[in-house]
Amino acid sequence: MAEIPPGRVVLSDRRTRTRWPVDVAPFLLSAAPVTQEFYAQVTGERPGGFQGARLPVEGVSWTDAVRFCAALSEHEGLRPAYRLRPDGSGAEWDPGADGYRLPTEAEWEHACRAGTTGPRYGELGAIAWYRENSGGRIRPVGGRRPNAWGLYDMLGNAWEWCWDLYDPQVYGPYRVLRGGGWADAHWSCRASVRRRSHPAFRIDDVGFRIARSVPGEAPRRPGAANP
Repeated sequence: MAEIPPGRVVLSDRRTRTRWPVDVAPFLLSAAPVTQEFYAQVTGERPGGFQGARLPVEGVSWTDAVRFCAALSEHEGLRPAYRLRPDGSGAEWDPGADGYRLPTEAEWEHACRAGTTGPRYGELGAIAWYRENSGGRIRPVGGRRPNAWGLYDMLGNAWEWCWDLYDPQVYGPYRVLRGGGWADAHWSCRASVRRRSHPAFRIDDVGFRIARSVPGEAPRRPGAANP
């Protein structure tokens, strides 16, 4: 887990042409996406269309990712950050818990940028697997250059689930995806790009990485612009 310092990030949405600032408290974020090997160790399952211990786990829904966080927290004796609703409609987040969770999209973008202000934290071919260099498949984690905070594959390889609803008034329960994937063109692999998907959908270019809150530092919950 990498230590991510506090800061402020300005999120934006091209569809609605809106921008909103979010203050981010310090938190911990896994240096790479959750791998198939790690996912199998925790859940006993190996989902996805590609197979390889060091490949990012893909073909996992947002709900699968939330369940993984809860299972890993319980395995390590931590207080789970999430409680799944009995009707399957989502989960309740306890921001005071010390267990594993998904990053908010503000945390994700702040961590991806790592103090930079451009569309990417480096030259795309050096930092990401995407359409032009992936060879038409997902790649093992850590194979491209990390950003300044030691985070690998923040752009390219696999899109990553975030906690946030995308736009509940328009898209209902759809959740935010960030980062771009192995089959995407260069314009999708930028720090600010947002994608959405239903929390039950499983897609072959979507995975996740895990976060934890720093004790005594309550994470900033998504605001009114993007609850």
